[in-house]
Amino acid sequence: MFDGASAELLARFQFAFTVSFHIIFPAFSIGLASYLAVLNGLWLRTRDETYLTLFTYWKKIFAVAFGMGVVSGIVMSYQFGTNWSVFSDKAGPVIGPLMAYEVLSAFFLEAGFLGIMLFGRERVGDKLHMLATFMVAFGTLMSATWILSVNSWMQTPAGYGMNEVGQFIPEDWWKVVFNPSFPYRLVHMVLAAYLTTAFVVAAVGALHLLRDRSDAEARRMFSMAMWMAVIVTPLQILAGDQHGLNTLEHQPVKVMAMEGHFDSHDHGAPLILFGIPNVEEKRIDYAVEIPKLSSLILKHDLNAPLAGLDTVPDDEEPPIAIVFWSFRVMVGLGFAMLGVGLWALWRRARGRLYEDRWLHRAAMMMGPSGFVAVLAGWVTTEVGRQPWTVYGLLRTSDSIAPVEAPAVAASLIAFVVVYFFVFGAGTYYILRMMNKPAATRHLGLRDGPMRAAGITPTQQVSHDTSVLD
Repeated sequence: MFDGASAELLARFQFAFTVSFHIIFPAFSIGLASYLAVLNGLWLRTRDETYLTLFTYWKKIFAVAFGMGVVSGIVMSYQFGTNWSVFSDKAGPVIGPLMAYEVLSAFFLEAGFLGIMLFGRERVGDKLHMLATFMVAFGTLMSATWILSVNSWMQTPAGYGMNEVGQFIPEDWWKVVFNPSFPYRLVHMVLAAYLTTAFVVAAVGALHLLRDRSDAEARRMFSMAMWMAVIVTPLQILAGDQHGLNTLEHQPVKVMAMEGHFDSHDHGAPLILFGIPNVEEKRIDYAVEIPKLSSLILKHDLNAPLAGLDTVPDDEEPPIAIVFWSFRVMVGLGFAMLGVGLWALWRRARGRLYEDRWLHRAAMMMGPSGFVAVLAGWVTTEVGRQPWTVYGLLRTSDSIAPVEAPAVAASLIAFVVVYFFVFGAGTYYILRMMNKPAATRHLGLRDGPMRAAGITPTQQVSHDTSVLD
């Protein structure tokens, strides 16, 4: 199946596969945890039972998604040791502590309060339960913060030195953590997580509105999700623009690939909307472009010069076609989200938000859009960083462990089979839960924790000894 593939290529594909499966769950749980905190807070403030019903509904879905996110992410840490041991040795003094902080300060925070949020309202009271819900939401954001700090340092390394054996060592932790691309990447990812959750909630609300227009919980969740879409999507577009400008400053080759600029432009570069990258001939075939608009967006000047890939050695170029198309998928979905949000705002203003069945169908179609956009964004940023693991300092080819291609291929096949079986089943279960109305009393989960052996209430034992005769 993988004849001719190198160990490096297979290891890259294996990590890409596992991280792609993993990222869809945190992208959902980050936004959903904050949504649960909002629902719980609104219920405490208003005592409107609709909010409590929605909280109970979505917390069960969150529990399953959170569990799958944890399990799917564990495997990646082992790959650092099996497939990328050279990278782990060289960059470990910097990224190792940051990943440990993520576990200690974020994951323990989430897991520690999760049980209280799920099962503890009747045991600890409303105020402490609200605190636990907030801490779970805060923990998910902290987890994203540390992981994005690690990734951002690999993209824009800062605050480091080199020791005598060629390892990166921290010299200024503030510069390591708050490296040049970290603030932009963090804001962009958190807003992406919120939009991902908003469109999932909108799709579920739309589904139940199509079945029953008077469903109070469906109306409430659809309304809240559409407010999130119309407010957050413009902020995300602005954050993405700022992130792009930061990338142009620190990783210009990635921007060249995103824009499809094979040639330099001395008097204003066009914005290529669509086309087919021709890497052999170093051009974009069948390009549909707007003259000078790329210079206006990236330099705020129609005639500003922009360098192209003709200024970059061939062995330092990323895979152009992948970066070119993944970037357009992400941006296209972002504007589609904005369109749905504005459509909902228009229908809300006319008092038809809950009656427009075409809007509800569109919202259902956009349900997976956040996941696709997140995956496309990560493909853009990670593939666009190639051929480096630590940008400009450590090549991917110099980061691979001394492993043979057949061994990596065998583990890759095992991951593909297990991931599709386990997480496919988990995703199917979540979809079944979403298919039920929010007012459904049981979604397939118990209302309390399972009791461990030894504390199960004693069952009544029959004193009729006739059964022994």
